Amino acid sequence: MLTAVVIFLLTYLVLAIGRLPGFRVDRTGAAIIGAALMIATKSVSIQDAYAAVDYNTIILLFGMMIVVANLRLSGFFTLVSAWVVEHTRRPIVLLCAIVLVSGFFSAFFVNDTMCLVLTPLVLDIARRLRRNPVPYLLAVAMASNIGSVATITGNPQNMMIGSFSGIGYGAFAAALAPVAAAGLLALIALLWFVYRREFRAETVMAIEHRVLTVDRPQLWKSLLVSAAMIAFFFAGWPVAEVALAAGALLLITRRVGPQTIYREIDWPLLVMFVGLFVVVAGVERTAFSADLLVAAARFRLERTTVLAACAAILSNIVSNVPAVMMFKPVVAHLPDPRHAWLVLAMSSTLAGNLTVLGSVANLIVVERARPEANISFWEYAKVGIPVTLVTLAIGVAWL
Repeated sequence: MLTAVVIFLLTYLVLAIGRLPGFRVDRTGAAIIGAALMIATKSVSIQDAYAAVDYNTIILLFGMMIVVANLRLSGFFTLVSAWVVEHTRRPIVLLCAIVLVSGFFSAFFVNDTMCLVLTPLVLDIARRLRRNPVPYLLAVAMASNIGSVATITGNPQNMMIGSFSGIGYGAFAAALAPVAAAGLLALIALLWFVYRREFRAETVMAIEHRVLTVDRPQLWKSLLVSAAMIAFFFAGWPVAEVALAAGALLLITRRVGPQTIYREIDWPLLVMFVGLFVVVAGVERTAFSADLLVAAARFRLERTTVLAACAAILSNIVSNVPAVMMFKPVVAHLPDPRHAWLVLAMSSTLAGNLTVLGSVANLIVVERARPEANISFWEYAKVGIPVTLVTLAIGVAWL
C-alpha cells in the first residue's frame, strides 16, 4: 500500500508543479512514469492496467480531435468569427459577440480549439480598431471555459465524467447548459464593470470586409458530419462510437493529407489520460482508497457546496483532469453519484477561470497574445476571481 500511495502522491505533485524539478519531465511524462512504476512494483498487474484504462474516454477525445481538426483546417471557425465581428458596431456589442461565439462553439468542439482560433483574430480586430485588446482576450479564454460546461464534449474532464457516470448527452446538457448560459451573461457584466472605460465609449466601429481563404468542399463536408454527429449525440447514441465514426468519415478525403490531421491531434493529452487511469487504479486497490471514503464522509462531500468547493480548489492545484481522476474512487460511493458527477463537471471546469494557470485555454490565449498584449497574473486575476466565484455560485444554486 505504501509503495502505491507514494507513487500516486509523487505523480500528483509533479502534475501540480507542472514539471519534475531538475529534469525535463512534464505532466504527460509524470503520468507515464507513475503508471510504469505502478506496474513494475506489482501495485497493478499488467492485465489490471489494461482493464483500468477507460477506452470510451480515449476514443471520444480522439474522435473529437479529428472532427475539430477538420473544421479548423477548413476555415469554419475563422469564417464564423470574422462574420460576427464584422457585423458589430459598438465595443460592448463586440464583447458580447466574442463571448457568445467562444462560449457556444466551446460547448460542442472542445474549448482549447476556440482559443487557438479566436486569439489571433481578436488581436487583429483590436489592432485595426485601436482598442484595448485585454478585455476581449479575457472574454475568449473565460467564455471558452464557461461554455464548455454545457456538454460532455466541451472539454476533456467532461468527456471523462460522461464516460464514468453514464449520463446521456442530452441529460448532461439539460442539467448544465443553463449554468453555462447564465455564466456567459455574468462574464459580460463583470468584464463591462472592470473595463467600463473601454465599453462606455459610444464609438461606432466599422471593420472592413476581408476575403478569407476557405476550403469550401472540406468545409461543407466537415459541417455535415459534425451536425450529424451532434444530432446522434442528442438522440442517445453511444457518444464515443459516434465521435469515432465521424472522425473516420472525415479521414476519407482527397484534399487534406492525413499527416496534416495527425499533427492537430494532442497526442500527449491522450497518453496522459492513459497513464493517470493506471496510477489511480493502483491506489484504488489499497486501503488509501478506503481512507478517502472516510474523509469524504467526514467532510460531507455529498453536499453540493462542499463538493464544488473541494473540486474547485483541487482543480487549481493539480489541474482539472487529474482532479477528476482523484475524485473517481469517491464519487461512486456518494449517496447520489449522478448529482455528484454533475457538480464535479461544473466546478472543475468553472474553477479554470480563477487564475491564468487554471486551464490550458487560458495559457493558450496569454501565450499567443504575448507579442502584442501582455496579460499579467494580476490583470487576469482581477476578472478571473470574481468570475469564478459568481459562476460557481450560479452552478451550486442551480444544481
